[in-house]
Amino acid sequence: MSKVLVIKAHPLTEKESRTLKGLATFLENYRPLHPEDEVTVFDAFEDDLPEVNGELLSAWGALRAGTDFASLSSEQQHAVARFDELTEMFLQADKIIVANALWNLNIPTRLKAWIDTIMVAGKTFKYTPTGPQPLTTGKKVFHIQSNGGVYGGEDFANQYLKNIFAFVGVTDYAAAFIEGLDYDPEHAEELLEKALAEVAQAAKEF
Repeated sequence: MSKVLVIKAHPLTEKESRTLKGLATFLENYRPLHPEDEVTVFDAFEDDLPEVNGELLSAWGALRAGTDFASLSSEQQHAVARFDELTEMFLQADKIIVANALWNLNIPTRLKAWIDTIMVAGKTFKYTPTGPQPLTTGKKVFHIQSNGGVYGGEDFANQYLKNIFAFVGVTDYAAAFIEGLDYDPEHAEELLEKALAEVAQAAKEF
């Protein structure tokens, strides 16, 4: 049995979003082949996701200086505890599926906020005299992304995710793209069907 963490990083519904059509297709094909797997869906736009802001930075600074956790404000305690919970959720997962759209050539800001929770020195990587070293092992990632144009995986968003996961030690990384539908609207349905078929096949091999 594997623990599967799904990061849903799109605020619309499956009916409105090509990204979420891709995610639904992936899960529909993955789940029957892995009925014992524990699948957790984290919605980056709806679930509790603390951002790295002044309050959280102040709380971490206070804790490093020796302040007792109970002395933090209730808001700071919640933010620190939730941030740690999301880090642990990632550490416990065997497989991670990330679904997002390419927005302005980058990932959505809420997905970046989640990425911050897995970039934790001492937990997912460590600093050494020769440079940072990854601490995360035995995981694999599948990335689903919708793009209006055609980038073939060379866009900033996919390359960022691929490299950020590799930084913490997750190099088993694959991706599927639903792309070109806005570039070639006359063939949008055909392109969508082809892309979803590729996603379905990838799910069976993940």
